[in-house]
Amino acid sequence: MTSPQDPPPPVWAAPGSASGSGTPSDEGAPATPSAPSTPAAPQAPQAPDTAVPPAAAPPAPPTGWGPAPAAPGAGAPGYPPVPSAAVPPPAGYGPFPAHGTPPPGYGTPPPGYGAQPPGYGPQPPGYGTPPPGYGTPPPGYGPAPVHGAPPAGYGPGRPQPVPAAQWRPPALQPGIIPLRPLGLGEILDGAFRAIRANPSVMFGLAALVMSIAVAVQAILTWYVGGQLSGAFTDLQDDELVYDGTGDLIGSSIAQFITLPVTAIASTALTGLLVVSVSRSVLGRKVSISEVLRSRRVWAVVGFTMLVSLAAVVALGLIVGAVWLLASADQPLAAGFVGLVAGVAYLLALVWVSVRTLLVTPALMLEERPFWPTIKRSWLLTRRSFWRLLGIYLLTSIMVGIAAEIIVYPAAIIGLIAFDGDPTSLGAIAVNSVGSVIAQTLTTVFLSSVVALLYIDVRMRREGLDLELARAASEQPA
Repeated sequence: MTSPQDPPPPVWAAPGSASGSGTPSDEGAPATPSAPSTPAAPQAPQAPDTAVPPAAAPPAPPTGWGPAPAAPGAGAPGYPPVPSAAVPPPAGYGPFPAHGTPPPGYGTPPPGYGAQPPGYGPQPPGYGTPPPGYGTPPPGYGPAPVHGAPPAGYGPGRPQPVPAAQWRPPALQPGIIPLRPLGLGEILDGAFRAIRANPSVMFGLAALVMSIAVAVQAILTWYVGGQLSGAFTDLQDDELVYDGTGDLIGSSIAQFITLPVTAIASTALTGLLVVSVSRSVLGRKVSISEVLRSRRVWAVVGFTMLVSLAAVVALGLIVGAVWLLASADQPLAAGFVGLVAGVAYLLALVWVSVRTLLVTPALMLEERPFWPTIKRSWLLTRRSFWRLLGIYLLTSIMVGIAAEIIVYPAAIIGLIAFDGDPTSLGAIAVNSVGSVIAQTLTTVFLSSVVALLYIDVRMRREGLDLELARAASEQPA
């Protein structure tokens, strides 16, 4: 007899398919013979590590393996597809797990894997609460920066806009200067503009007046200088002085004696040119005949002569005091008095010249009596002394340098051309030409600056710019 043999092991088949050995199925239906190949043993499912996103549809199963498994998402990721509920599980395997839940014993899926794909059951818990202090800066890093503020250590952020200064309309300028208080550059520029605005008066009249004055001075210099040079030549000692000293001394004394002629002409010309400059400020133009009709120019000449006379008298007193002390055999006292009095005289001369600087334009432009006008101009310079002194001194230095550039070459040419005799008629004529050019330029420019200084002081003190603007608006088109 043969020994009993163990029954063959059951062959795994997909639910709903026939077994390979012809054994009856769980429902008692006769088994259908299958291919002799043995199916692979099922592998134990593994716990998923990560959520598997939905994939494409799986390929069709091989023949004999039953119906195709359900699409991913029917069960948990990594697990075999869940059989249909109509097919009972094999014998000994128990019921299938609930749809969408992992098999027992595998625990819960790890939290924090985002949203659960559709069909996988309830959403697993998220990551929970963040660790303590999350979202706040670590200790030692200071407070969190404010939105829009620059990072620490990068300097200040975008500067805040500064309120714009109050806008002011530009000053009205109908003529050579703007109608507002002027600066140094605007005064000098206005002087040049005044010359260009009316050259027939500023240059033509000035050249005419200075030519007459220099011609008179040249005649007096030639006559007086010839007389004095002859006298000094007879008195000179050949052992002490060189030949020609008498001519130089006589010419110098003659020019000093005739100096008031050109001084009076320059004063009168300054008053006449002030009228032209004042009209140019308003954009108007005057002719030579209109300027010459102004009778107040004689007041300017009279005031200049009074000041000059006072200066000469003061200088004479100083010289007389020194001479008396020297005659009394007191040389130290004479020297001390001469030094102190000389310095005081120069300071007083500068002070009076600046305080009376605006008398000429005030007399020419204001319809006031003589002495009230002088008092008024004196008061106008009371709080502008240093400014007037600086501008006038600077202008005098500028025109002085320009005059010497013209006068010195003319004097040298006259001496060379006429055998070094400064009292000769030819040398005097050459010097006179240079003097006319130099004094015309200096007088024109200085008178323009003085007129603009007067207008500037009145605009600062009395609001003259408003009156000038009104006058400019009323002038005929």
